[in-house]
Amino acid sequence: MSENHRARSVGTGRAHAKAILLGEHAVVYGAPALALPVAQLTVTASAGWSSRAHDKPGEVSFTMTGSPSRPMMTEASDSLSLLTAEFKTVMDVADSPHLDVIIDGAIPHGRGLGSSAACARAVVLALADLFGRDLSESTLFDLVQTAENVAHGRSSGVDARTVGATAPLLFQAGRASELSIGCDGLFIIADSGVVGRTKGAVELLREGFQRHAGAQERFVSRAAQLTDEARQALVGGRAGQLGERMTDYHDLLRAAGLSTKRIDALVEAALTAGSLGAKITGGGLGGCVIALTQPVQAREVTRQLHEAGAVQTWAVPLRGLGNRAL
Repeated sequence: MSENHRARSVGTGRAHAKAILLGEHAVVYGAPALALPVAQLTVTASAGWSSRAHDKPGEVSFTMTGSPSRPMMTEASDSLSLLTAEFKTVMDVADSPHLDVIIDGAIPHGRGLGSSAACARAVVLALADLFGRDLSESTLFDLVQTAENVAHGRSSGVDARTVGATAPLLFQAGRASELSIGCDGLFIIADSGVVGRTKGAVELLREGFQRHAGAQERFVSRAAQLTDEARQALVGGRAGQLGERMTDYHDLLRAAGLSTKRIDALVEAALTAGSLGAKITGGGLGGCVIALTQPVQAREVTRQLHEAGAVQTWAVPLRGLGNRAL
């Protein structure tokens, strides 16, 4: 193996989870979306050279810690193998010895928290570290999208951007911009324990649009209005209004058939416990709920979410998200 095959013996890369605040589904129709980085949930990838004699040069093996299901592991390996091949092409990496990539992640799969995008970003960064390549953010995004489009079909790019962000993002028409924050409070994310079905939700929404004249225009217009008002509230320090718009957006998604009884129960529990607003987050038909609460209510909100069926919860303080406007 020549020296230019590697700059290091092991390369590492990291990324984190994300949550959609408002804008699910409508963003692919041109409406804006608000997304939050969730730094509390991380993925680390390590890439190194295989020491096993039978491993074929130029190929790559992926190992995920924990207990991933066989279908999940197959899906991840397929998209990440394509990602690795694309990385080598884009970064002009010559054939190399067999690669071993280990992915250690705390982001639950299929919950709308960006696990696949975070894994892809971590792997790309690990490969760049291993091969001593400098990556621009735009090239990194394009590579992550390669894997995302395999995993999810047509991807909006929200996940690929937000799993590397340090502040909330406004995302529209393929462009992302950071938002300053004028609000205090906490976002509490509650895992329903049920894997979401993004592709099924997308198809369900599309079928509804096809059955009812004007349904798409009404949905997208209402979603855009709520998201823009939420953005103004987030930046302007109006936490109550931000919470109200979150709940309104949940009602929009529920009316479209994208929620579930368990998700609705979690939303109701958060509101009953004093949250300023709550909604499903992500593709729908399962996944997670996100609730905005003041710190004094956080303990009770978390307790009632668990009583309503949440299998785990995470707190994301607004104060820690990027630069504040106050």
